[in-house]
Amino acid sequence: MTLPLMPKATAVWLVESTALSFEQIAEFCGMHPLEIQGIADGEVSGGIRGLDPVVNGQLTLEEIKRVEADPKGRLEIMGTAKQYIAQKTKGSRYTPVARRQDKPDAIAWLVKHFPQMTDAQISKLIGTTKNTIQAVRGKTHWNSGNIKPRDPVLLGLCTQTHLDAAVGTIKIEGLENKDFAAQS
Repeated sequence: MTLPLMPKATAVWLVESTALSFEQIAEFCGMHPLEIQGIADGEVSGGIRGLDPVVNGQLTLEEIKRVEADPKGRLEIMGTAKQYIAQKTKGSRYTPVARRQDKPDAIAWLVKHFPQMTDAQISKLIGTTKNTIQAVRGKTHWNSGNIKPRDPVLLGLCTQTHLDAAVGTIKIEGLENKDFAAQS
């Protein structure tokens, strides 16, 4: 289930402004019902300003009224908000210092297994520079003697879904090129 943006602030607003049960609010915000009870008692939410999910486009007043009337009902985040939240949580490009020396290994793995992948795609996937990619491809990298091809997912440099998406675009581009060549 997709959680709302700023779930604790959203929970504060829902506790203060609606007649929803603690369980309904907890499920929508991805929190424990006791934490919602603590917010209602004023013990947990000290200084947190409530965030209106209706103004943010995450809920509608009709959805809140529907769930208030049905004790077993569950709040559903709006479809456009789901898409926005999914876009925002694609992942950070920051790589910890301890993982940075693994990037050439990941580049070598991608070049070995997907030679048709462009430098731009590899750069976007792993978060490295095109110069580093070209140095690994041409075996002119300063540490090329120690580079061992290793899976970037196992190294923690990208997620499997991002890798699958990048590989999927390669296959699509390859099919389009084959279709174009067949038509010529």
